[in-house]
Amino acid sequence: MASLELTSVSKSYGEVEVLRNINLSIEQGELVVFVGPSGCGKSTLLRMIAGLETITGGELQIDGQRMNETPPAQRGIAMVFQTYALYPHMTVRENMAFGLKIAKKPKAEIDEAIANAARILQLDQYLDRLPKALSGGQRQRVAIGRSIVRDPKVFLFDEPLSNLDAALRVATRIEIAQLKESMPESTMIYVTHDQVEAMTLASRIVVLHGGDIEQVGAPLELYERPANVFVARFIGSPSMNILGGTVSGTGAQTTVKMDQGGTMSVPIASIDSDMGQKVQVGVRPEDLVETAGEDFVFEGAVAVIEKLGETTNLYFEADGTEDPLIAKLPGTRETRKGDTVRLTASPDKLHMFEKSGKSFLYR
Repeated sequence: MASLELTSVSKSYGEVEVLRNINLSIEQGELVVFVGPSGCGKSTLLRMIAGLETITGGELQIDGQRMNETPPAQRGIAMVFQTYALYPHMTVRENMAFGLKIAKKPKAEIDEAIANAARILQLDQYLDRLPKALSGGQRQRVAIGRSIVRDPKVFLFDEPLSNLDAALRVATRIEIAQLKESMPESTMIYVTHDQVEAMTLASRIVVLHGGDIEQVGAPLELYERPANVFVARFIGSPSMNILGGTVSGTGAQTTVKMDQGGTMSVPIASIDSDMGQKVQVGVRPEDLVETAGEDFVFEGAVAVIEKLGETTNLYFEADGTEDPLIAKLPGTRETRKGDTVRLTASPDKLHMFEKSGKSFLYR
């Protein structure tokens, strides 16, 4: 298995710059997830690693060897695509064996590789079936098995769950996590726009936006210490609430007068020049609680109620924000539309960002 190094990698189509100055190291055995909104460049970056797109600038190394000009077949990479791309007239066994037969591998080696992949993916009983006799999740497992038999240096997954329904997506996501556990030395890169997949699968997440890397880190690091407002809102479901405020006290803790609430003391350091500056305060929906006190983040009338059984989501329209504020409160509640609710959060659950969007923690 292999490590990867991307140094100042960029991609342009004519004058249109899609990716710029991408610097990233991926260690052997990691499962790194590229995540971001549609059009951010994550699939293009994956295809550049695979050799399906040329690298406009910078360098890609796999195990210390430059790969920019190396053909895809010689990079030691196996790719699982969004579509299964199985041969409909071939059995599961034949689909998995096809690449090895083209490479003229001995039959005994092919049989051993298929048996090992089938065991890992629990496909033993389906080896003689045609793809049409399989469920969507089973077909995706066959596509993964076709990659495993090649014993590649790096596995690349390009949104492999996007064609599955919700229940199958969850089941197959668990299977991919179990696959990684059974192959701890394997290096895997996984592309998705679904931040839940990223949080549950990744050893590290790479958040891309507009052709740039916004932040790289472990899932909980990005959840608890986002580098900017984009990462804060992208990681977590529902998205983090972002509210306006003004710094009214500086030091080891920062006092913020909320635009639509009371005064909050945030345990994040600030400097004298921050006094009077407009800031953005972030709080996750699950961290909000009702209060009758004077220290509160927000007070407003309930616009929409979602009763989900285990939790109830309350939506509020907040002046100065594009998106509604969301409070994720426990249990079923008797709140009615139009009720005024005052919300607060533990100070250590608050995040603070400059007006530009950069976190105070990373200044």
